[in-house]
Amino acid sequence: MWQAEVRVDLDAIRSNVARLRASTTAEVMAVVKGDGYGHGMVPAARAALRGGATWLGVCTLGEALELRRAGLSAPVLAWLLAPGLPLHQAIADDVDLSASSTELLDEIVAAARRAGRPARVHLKIDTGLARAGATQADWPALCEAGAKAQAGGDIEVVGVWSHFVYADVPDHATTDRQLDAFVDGLAVAERFGINPAYRHIANSAATLTRPDTHFDLVRPGIAVYGLSPVAGRFHELRPAMTVRARVLLTKRVPAGQGVSYGHTYHTSRETTLALVPLGYADGVPRAAGNVAPIRLGGSNRAIAGRVCMDQVVLDCGDDPVSAGDVAILFGPGDEGEPTADDWADALGTINYEVVTRIGSARVPRVYDDVRSDDVRSDDVRSDEVRSDDVRSDDVRSDDVRSDEVTADEVSRGEVDA
Repeated sequence: MWQAEVRVDLDAIRSNVARLRASTTAEVMAVVKGDGYGHGMVPAARAALRGGATWLGVCTLGEALELRRAGLSAPVLAWLLAPGLPLHQAIADDVDLSASSTELLDEIVAAARRAGRPARVHLKIDTGLARAGATQADWPALCEAGAKAQAGGDIEVVGVWSHFVYADVPDHATTDRQLDAFVDGLAVAERFGINPAYRHIANSAATLTRPDTHFDLVRPGIAVYGLSPVAGRFHELRPAMTVRARVLLTKRVPAGQGVSYGHTYHTSRETTLALVPLGYADGVPRAAGNVAPIRLGGSNRAIAGRVCMDQVVLDCGDDPVSAGDVAILFGPGDEGEPTADDWADALGTINYEVVTRIGSARVPRVYDDVRSDDVRSDDVRSDEVRSDDVRSDDVRSDDVRSDEVTADEVSRGEVDA
């Protein structure tokens, strides 16, 4: 018997990637950063590759090395790299690295020499987002340095890339301006003799709505998990995550009863309260109190009062609810339950945040439609997949979580790469 769980439909991830792959002539990089947007990085990566992705994208060096430790050999790009990281380990493990500055490129060159092999590099240009990437003023210098390092055999410039600001608003003029800046940046790179195999700028929204931005590679993230980045457009995607818990306790209380900390909710009549064992320690936003819906007893009900660390309360009126009944925070909506989009609307945020923050060490992920090569022993925590959910050869007993082994530990030889 279980208390609370995050169910992940791996077939939905596969199907979503297949849908994205069918919509473009470009290759697909499935972005699995942030522990696979809360779905489990390695199982999500395996499912995405089954769906037709040929690349994987992550932010950190640790994420990239974890994919390699899990035995995934597909090309992996890591793009958020602080100074001083053990980049030689990434190069030795065939991890592609992004460079936004000549300073970082210098570190990559030094790491390549230490690794004894060329680094695979993607040069990033800032076309307007003003995060990572070389500005248009600094771009020629980065291209020149990249060309020299490539001529010297220290790197191979595999890609040139950028990232959109407003692709979730498909007709926004900023997207066209960024696209023009990207094309100009490619022309500058070409003048320095850089002709990368992969030019990429399209995120989920652009993959779905702007085929003119696809170039050689697209980088869907949230769409892989069945959520649309474009309001009101669902693109035949299927949400992969369902979050649910069993009611711990029900009780009858009188009208006027204050509920939870601070008594920000009071019952309007005699009613039944139900206690649901999920709270902000499990990723339920504290701001969800009195606004976010949960389905229980055939109806969707706003959380009554404040979200606590471990639990929330629902006002169920006179509906027949009992301890052990299943409360669904959100899912694909098949049974009328709220969706991640419903939660995002209630909280004034985006579906990305809703799913990515969900989960904790005490709330297992349970993988549906598991195949033996989708979830392996080193992919998940020991409590994440129950024996009644998978075949006996699907999961073994090892216990590794994505945040438990760092790149620094790998570089010091404390764990195997």
